Parts: sequence; C-alpha cells; structure tokens
Amino acid sequence: MNETLSLGGIAILFAGGLALFLYGIRLMSSGLKKASGARMRRLISKVTGNSLYGMLAGAFATMVVQSSSTIIATLVGLVQSRLMTSTQSLAVILGAEIGTTAMAQLVAFRLQDYALIIFAAGFALNSFGKSEPLRFTGEAFSGFGLLFFGLKVMSEAVAPLESYAPFLSLLRYLDNPFLGVAAGMALTALMHSSAAFIGIIITLALQGALTLEAGIALLLGANIGTCITGVLASAGMQRAAKRVALAQVLFNVTGVLIFFPFIPQFADFIRIISPSAEGTGAERFALEVPRQIANAHSLLNIFMSFFILSVLVPFDRLLYRLLPDDPQETRLIPAVWYLKESALTTPVLALGYVKAEVARMGSIAAKMVRASLYPFLSSDPGHDAVFPKLSVIKGMDMREEKLDFLEARISDYLIKISRSAHSEQVLKEVFALMNIVKGLESIGDVIETIEAKLLEKKRGVESDLSQKGKDELVEIHKMVCLEIEQLADALKEMDALKAGVLLQGDERFKRMVAQAETAHLKRVFLLHEAELTHDMHMELINLFEQVHHYCKSVAQSIVNAVES
Repeated sequence: MNETLSLGGIAILFAGGLALFLYGIRLMSSGLKKASGARMRRLISKVTGNSLYGMLAGAFATMVVQSSSTIIATLVGLVQSRLMTSTQSLAVILGAEIGTTAMAQLVAFRLQDYALIIFAAGFALNSFGKSEPLRFTGEAFSGFGLLFFGLKVMSEAVAPLESYAPFLSLLRYLDNPFLGVAAGMALTALMHSSAAFIGIIITLALQGALTLEAGIALLLGANIGTCITGVLASAGMQRAAKRVALAQVLFNVTGVLIFFPFIPQFADFIRIISPSAEGTGAERFALEVPRQIANAHSLLNIFMSFFILSVLVPFDRLLYRLLPDDPQETRLIPAVWYLKESALTTPVLALGYVKAEVARMGSIAAKMVRASLYPFLSSDPGHDAVFPKLSVIKGMDMREEKLDFLEARISDYLIKISRSAHSEQVLKEVFALMNIVKGLESIGDVIETIEAKLLEKKRGVESDLSQKGKDELVEIHKMVCLEIEQLADALKEMDALKAGVLLQGDERFKRMVAQAETAHLKRVFLLHEAELTHDMHMELINLFEQVHHYCKSVAQSIVNAVES
C-alpha cells in the first residue's frame, strides 16, 4: 500500500516538474519571440535561393521558439500561403533540426541548483525593467530559470526509483535499440514536444539510470516522433505544403537509418569527444552521460543537416517524385497566366497582357457573385461550380485570394509599364486599368464580407429568412449576376459598347431594391422571423448594391480606357 502511495507521489511530483519544465520553455520562448520575433519572421519568410542563409534562419528561429515542430508548422503555413516555395523551405527545415539541439545542450549544463536565482533575476528584470527589450529579456530569463527548476523537480521525483526493481527492469528494455527508438518515437509523438522528451531523457541520465546507447536510441526515436506536428499541420493542405512535412519525415528517418546500425560505435566516438568528469562509478556516470547525450543529439542533427544540404537538389527532386503537384490542385493556387517581364520594354504589348489578366479577374469575380447568395438559401454546404471537391464557401474563399493576388501583381506590373512608357495614350490606359483592377478586387472584398460577416450573423440567428424575402433577394441577385457577367464579357475585348450598355438601366435596379426594402419592412411588422432576420436581410441588399455600383464603376473605366 505504501509502495503504491509512494509511486503515486512520485508520479505527481514528476508531472508537476514536467509542467514547470514545459511552462518554462513556453515563457522563455515568449520572451525571446517578443525581443526578436519580428527578425525571426523576416528571416523565415524572406529566404531566397541561398541554402546556407536559409539553414541559418531555420536554426536561429528554432533556438528562439525552442520547438522545431512549431517552425515546421509555420513553414507549412508559409508554403500554403505561397510566401515561400516548398523548395525554399528545405534549407530552413535543415536549420530547424540544428536549432532544436540547443535545448539539450542547455539542459545538460546542470544549472538546476541555480534555477531559482535565474528565475528571480528574470522576474526582477521583467518587473522593473525600464525598456521593453529589457522586460522581454527578463521574461525569457524567468522561463529559463523555471525550466531548470522543473528539471530539478523531475530529478528529485525519479531519484527514489534508482533502487526500485520494476523500474530498473523497464530501463533494461531500453538497452534494446529497437525498443528505444520505438519508445522515443511514440512518447514524443504523444507529447508533441521533442524538447520535453529530451528533458526527460537527460533527467534519467542525471540519476545514472540511463546509458548513452539507450539515450541515443531514444533520441533517434524522438527525431521521428517530432514529425507528427508537421504532418498534422499539413493535413488537408495543398501538396506543396505537404512536401514540407514529408521533407522533415524523410530527413529524420534517413538519420535513423544511417545511425541506427552504428549506435555502439557512435556512442564510443561521443565518449571520446565529450569532457570527462571527476569521480568514480555511478557518480561519474551520472555526471558524464547527460553531456554525452546532448553532444550526440547535436552531432547527429548537424551531420544530417549538412549531409542533406550537400544533396539538396536531388532530395528536392525526390520529394516532387514522391508527392508531385496535382494539376487540379494547381488551378486553385493564385498565379498570373499572361504577364511577362520581357514585354515591359514594349508598353503596348505589355498592356495587351494586362488586359488578358484583367479579363481573368472579371471571370473570377463573376463566379464569386454567382455563388454569394447560395449559403443564405440553403443549409447544405453545396459544391463549387468548377471545383466540386470544394464547398461553395471554400470556392469563394479561394477566388477572393486569387483576386487579391492578381490585384497586387497587376498593379505592380502597371506601375512598371508607366515607368517605361513615353506615350500619353499608354499612361491614360494604365490609369484606367488600375481603376478596373481595384474595382474588381473591391467586388471580391464585398463578397468576402457577405461570406464572413453575414454568415456569422446567420449562424447566430435562430430563424431563417422568410420565403418571400428569399424570393426578393434572388431577383436582386439575378440582376447583379447579369451585370457582372456583362462586365466580364466586356472585359474580354475591352469593349466600350458592351460596357456602355451596362451603364444604362440604373433606374430599374434602384426600383427593384426600393420595392424589396418596402416589402421587407412590411413583413417585419407582421412576421416574427422577418424581424429576427431584418439586419441580415438589409445588409445583403446593401452589399448587392455595392456590387452593382462597382460594376458600373469598372464599366465606366473600360469606356475611359478605350476612349483615352
């Protein structure tokens, strides 16, 4: 009974120490990110073709965040949002694997006895620091002290187990490298933190309960287990983002395959290059092994990073072969189809490419407008008209992203044309096209408001739109759809006559809107459901009016572009 209570107390003390350790890492990471987070984000997102620069950026970022999993998840997001290519992310991944070894080195310094002093100094800096950088540094030091205090608590928790036969029997199983790798992989995946698991490994080593060979096997397993965060982060994303997670998996699995057969020889090499400690027997063992495990972790990851860096091009090809781009998926990614930098020396030719790209924007905006009312008429998510795998809402999100992307690229391209143009005629066309591009992007913003703001409001309303209200909205929506389709047609040839037709008939639209608003207000006094959905109904009408006005504005710009 006492033994059970003792084990329960050990478990509670160990869990508390682990919680302090993890919270210390989080606090230290928070302080470091606040002090240098902007620099870290710039380093990651602005990586160019320089692989060494990318690796250094990844190492620095991981040292700041103290989590390679977080960096991989960030890379997945950057690649998904096209701020970075999957190829550019490879060097950052290699650096992240180096950066993650910093925690093991810190833990192995045996600063546990000074943990509370470090925490107190950090707390004082954070509380009384005159400047923000000083306070953020104090926060980082507080976390630093706290993680070592957590390590001290964990060490004290496992100390009584040194003579506990079942525990010692369990540790003997870890001398089997297959079981060691499997245990490291499973526990790290379960904890979602290789830093936490490495902390546990070194804690056991500090008590003399773990051999270097067993520690190396656990480290190899932890390297694979830490991939779970990146794999989960990439789930449901495009293949380019999935290649980031796959790269980390292949990197770490390759490391295991290379080092696993030579664990005894690797351990002997680590003993040679690691400093010796004074003392004899178990005391010396407990002093030397933590540092040896930390050195093994660093050497393993540094070697693998430089090895993969030397074969980065074929490694990249392998990733593409294992997970090639899906042509259907590629169509979902924002991209320019027609703009060519080489055409900028001939402004008239370059303007022709711009008009082709603007016509694409018109077609994309028309598809968004057509889909915009569907979520308010049906509770079913429906399917996108072009990409059936997407819901109606996801289809609108995808096209809004495309419009934003094209607006930025086309505007930049037009500015370049204006710099090389010497003709007043070309400059007038450039100005008109800029207005057209901005107008089309604004139509996308209006639809995004419908999808984001009003759908959220719809979810919070207990009642649905009345059937008569839906019918009136459908009529207004039909007219707006007709206008945006006429506009898309006019944009294909920059046809001033077709655009001129669109500029007519404004009175009919105003009458339709006025009649719908009057009919709705009458229902508000008679029907409770109409009262509940009043705000949503009126905002939908208002947003369709905005689309109508943007269509007119773009049509006028087409006329101006042709007549200029």
